[in-house]
Amino acid sequence: MDHLLFSLNATVPVFMMMVLGLFLHKIGWIEDGFASKMNQFVFRVPLPLLLFGDLAAVDFGEVWNPKFVLFCFAVTVLSIGISAMISFLWRDRAIRGEFIQASYRSSAAILGIAFIQNIYGTSGMAPLMIIGSVPLYNVMAVLVLSLCKPEQKGVDRGVFQRTIKGIVTNPIILGIAAGLLWSALGIPMPRMLDKMVSGVAGMTTPMGLIAMGAAFDIRKAFAKIKPAVTAALIKLVGFCALFLPVAVGMGFRREELVAILVMLGSATTVSCYVMAKNMGHEGVLSSSVVMLTTLLSAFTLTGWLYVLRSLGMI
Repeated sequence: MDHLLFSLNATVPVFMMMVLGLFLHKIGWIEDGFASKMNQFVFRVPLPLLLFGDLAAVDFGEVWNPKFVLFCFAVTVLSIGISAMISFLWRDRAIRGEFIQASYRSSAAILGIAFIQNIYGTSGMAPLMIIGSVPLYNVMAVLVLSLCKPEQKGVDRGVFQRTIKGIVTNPIILGIAAGLLWSALGIPMPRMLDKMVSGVAGMTTPMGLIAMGAAFDIRKAFAKIKPAVTAALIKLVGFCALFLPVAVGMGFRREELVAILVMLGSATTVSCYVMAKNMGHEGVLSSSVVMLTTLLSAFTLTGWLYVLRSLGMI
C-alpha cells in the first residue's frame, strides 16, 4: 500500500493540474490562443530558468554523467528504429511518418520534469536526459516526416536546416548549457539572482500543466483508432518493458531511472502534431496519439512507478 500511495502521490497531482486546465478551458476562462501563449511562455522563460537554476547549484563533476547521456541517446536511436519497422504494418504510406514520430517522441521537458520534481523536489537527471534524447527527437522527426510524405522524394533541406538552427537556439538546450557552464566554472550564485530564478522557475510546472490540459481535445483521441492505439501502446508500455530492465541492469537508480522512465513512457509531445501539420501531413493520427497517450499515461506511469518502487529501484 505504501508503494501504491507513493506512485499515486507522484502522478495524480500532475494530472489534476491538467484536469484543472481542461476545466478552465471548458468554462471559457482559458481560450485556445491564451493556452498556446502560455505554452510558448513556459517553453521560453520559466522552464529554461528552472533547468539553469538546478544545474548551476550543483557540482559539475557530480551532475555530469556521460554513461547516462549515451544510454539515453542509444535508447532513443533504437526506439526510432523499432517504430520505423512497426510502421510497415500499415499499408497507407501517408501515415507512416506520423506513426513513427508519435511512437517515439516523448513530452520529456514539461511533463517529465513535473514528475521528477514532484518526487524529488528538483529536476534531477532530467536535463541530462534531455541532452541525450531531445535534439535527436527533433532531427529524426524532420527526416521521418520528409521521407514518408507520399509526394516527397527526399529530405526537405530547408526544413532540416531550420530544425538544426532551432535545436542550437532552443531555450531549453540553452538553459541546460548555461547551467552546466556555470557549475563547471564554479561561479557563486548571488542571492538576488537565485531568488529571481527560483521565483520564475516556480511557475514552470503549474503553468505548463494547466496550459497542456487546456489544449486537450478528447474528441480527437478516437480518430484513426487502430494505428493510434498501436502507437500509444508502443509509447506507454512497449519501450518501457523493453528498455527499463536494461537500465536497471546497467545500474541506473532513483532520479536516473525516473528520468529514463519519463523518456520512454511519458505522453507523446504536442510538438508532434505541430510539426506534422507544418510539414504537409494530415495531422489526425498525430493528434490522436497525443490525446490517447496523455489520457492513458496517468495510469501507465503510475503502474511503472509502482513496479519500480516495489522493487526498491526508486
